[in-house]
Amino acid sequence: MKNIVIVGAGKIGSMIAELLAGSGDYAVTVVDRSPAQLERLETSRPVTKVSADITDAAGLRRLLGGQFAVLSAAPYHATRTIAEAAKASGAHYLDLTEDVASTRTVKQLAEGAKTAFIPQCGLAPGFITIVASDLASRFDELHDLRMRVGALPKFPSNALNYNLTWSTDGVINEYCEPCEAIVNGVRRETQPLEELEEFSLDGVRYEAFNTSGGLGTLCDTLDGKVRNLNYRTIRYPGHAAIMKALLNDLRLRDRRDLLKDILENSVPVTLQDVVIVFVTVSGVRGGQLVQETYANKVYAAPIGGRVRSAIQITTAGGICAVLDMLAADELPRRAGLIRQEEIALPKFLANRFGRVYEMQSHPTAADAA
Repeated sequence: MKNIVIVGAGKIGSMIAELLAGSGDYAVTVVDRSPAQLERLETSRPVTKVSADITDAAGLRRLLGGQFAVLSAAPYHATRTIAEAAKASGAHYLDLTEDVASTRTVKQLAEGAKTAFIPQCGLAPGFITIVASDLASRFDELHDLRMRVGALPKFPSNALNYNLTWSTDGVINEYCEPCEAIVNGVRRETQPLEELEEFSLDGVRYEAFNTSGGLGTLCDTLDGKVRNLNYRTIRYPGHAAIMKALLNDLRLRDRRDLLKDILENSVPVTLQDVVIVFVTVSGVRGGQLVQETYANKVYAAPIGGRVRSAIQITTAGGICAVLDMLAADELPRRAGLIRQEEIALPKFLANRFGRVYEMQSHPTAADAA
């Protein structure tokens, strides 16, 4: 049995604890600064709960001593402290961050590390990166790679057509920070909430627009190898226009704490959600212009005696699968930086935790000339 520390007892941290403790192969400790949050932890198996200030670097290092790995489900601004403590204590490090600056910090800390540093192990970046890399590997020459992900309410009922399904800080961050892309072979920054597009999937209309962080490290990996690479978040039509008004016209991008307070007191949380993963790659294979698409929907489902949201299931399933593969020596190495695109999709989907991406899902894949 391997000893694991999860930092953060929120919705995602709770789901990670449920999956790992429920497997019987991991002794789980959950750390959070809020005793009330720890008491609300929803797990069917017992876990150790520790109330601690994660900004106390020395205290965190002591907590991580002798642990196999630490999994960060904390807000992105805690990334550096947790990653530094992992390196100092000799624990493997995994996180869920989509924040570009935080990932750069992890990459720097991974240099010379004796343990693995695996950032961005969630849904996007994370699973979608693994899918995109797998599709791209099937081409002799890459032209366009488009990645789209959304965590949406099944029953939208407000003007935003949206419910809170995961970290409010994370949503605001990806709506405000610059985005990465490759356009006509050149790396560039693009603006969040821009380049709006609409599409249909299974007869439902959606919109998608630029958000920050979803590409993970793919811009580094595919620089000079692809003509166009971009990531956009999926929402129901009309969402982007309202968010642009709030962030730009009312200038709430400069008052993020106020925006967070407004959203958390006005937009309900829901467990009745759907996660959409949509990746399209085009290029040349065998001398022919080909397009290949992966499309998947994952819905909320009961796990551990409780209904869990689709975003909980997919995000926690991703980081648990990568941890499980690390423990089983199924990753490229056991030390230094491991990028999501280095993880083999077939092995990920065969993993007991990676299989959550097949729960109540409807994947399709097709080639078209």
